[in-house]
Amino acid sequence: VQLVQSGGGLVQAGGSLRLSCAASGNISAINSMGWYRQIAGKQRELVASITPGERQNYLDFVRGRFTIFRDDAKTTVFLQMNDLEPEDTAVYTCYGMITETGKSWDTYWGQGTQVTVSA
Repeated sequence: VQLVQSGGGLVQAGGSLRLSCAASGNISAINSMGWYRQIAGKQRELVASITPGERQNYLDFVRGRFTIFRDDAKTTVFLQMNDLEPEDTAVYTCYGMITETGKSWDTYWGQGTQVTVSA
């Protein structure tokens, strides 16, 4: 199983970016998916998550600005980030709780992508 991220980059404050994270491989089922970020010098924090039932959870700081959603196949998760602030600058990494055929559930991670918001 692989999670491959795309998106990210440099944007001015107030701008928008969309991150995507596509799961592939011998997937039997996918449970929750989401995004963490790590701001330089700080601990990693959960930004947003989404359950199979489409329940969304957000970090308070991003609620109302970020939206997490999945594609119809439920194998790709997106993070739409609007009204970005310099404080959102971080490395963003997606995760998915996935089971392969004949195996137990495990957490898989994307490769991480830098998001930089300039003032």
